[in-house]
Amino acid sequence: MTSAYFDLTGKVALVTGGSRGLGYQMARAFALHGADIIVASRKLDACEAAAEEFRAMGRKAYAHSAHCGRWNDIDALIEAAYARFGRVDILVNNAGSGPRMASHEVTEALFDSVLNLNFKGPFRLASQVAKRMADGDGGSIINISSSGSLVPLPHVVAYGSAKAALNAMSLSLAHEYAPKVRVNTICPGPFLTDISKAWPEEMRQSANNAMRRPGYPEEIITAALYLASPHSSFTTGSLLRVDGSAA
Repeated sequence: MTSAYFDLTGKVALVTGGSRGLGYQMARAFALHGADIIVASRKLDACEAAAEEFRAMGRKAYAHSAHCGRWNDIDALIEAAYARFGRVDILVNNAGSGPRMASHEVTEALFDSVLNLNFKGPFRLASQVAKRMADGDGGSIINISSSGSLVPLPHVVAYGSAKAALNAMSLSLAHEYAPKVRVNTICPGPFLTDISKAWPEEMRQSANNAMRRPGYPEEIITAALYLASPHSSFTTGSLLRVDGSAA
């Protein structure tokens, strides 16, 4: 039975990077709680597989291929979402990546790619959807950052810096598009998602945080549901750490 506090019946949620990992967990949770879902990532077949699962729950679901670091792709995603559903009530800017390497080896092309996907693209998507939300019935925007934006994270400096910019962006957009639009940030720590399969076993078993372990993907769910829910209507401009208290 769905909790009334997390009831998203009749809402439309757009989740980037929603076909796997934390994005998939959030999209699935929204669908379980009544929302129709737009799943976007670069791999259309993966998006379609997730969308089919959500349809089996009785939800409307749309799969869309987009590179979320490119404004043309983002604009096309927005147009497709509004053409199909007429609105977006919940936006989760989740797509991102940060290849690990020594900072002095980072090329200009890689630096630009990391900033595009983790900051430039989310800015475009959040600002354009926020304007539409503000002109309509309002909504909730959730930007997925990283504990790397708050604590030292060598070898992924461009990624951590881009996520720090995302944090600042969230707070500014929260003020710019209030009161009808709420903009918040979730800062995850290390999670045992698909990407963790490439980690050394030690990293999969322990982490430099108070909980002394990585998170399990399902441990992101209630944070996302809280910020998406109309019952968090007085929460905006916040940064919610889901990182086991990273040191």
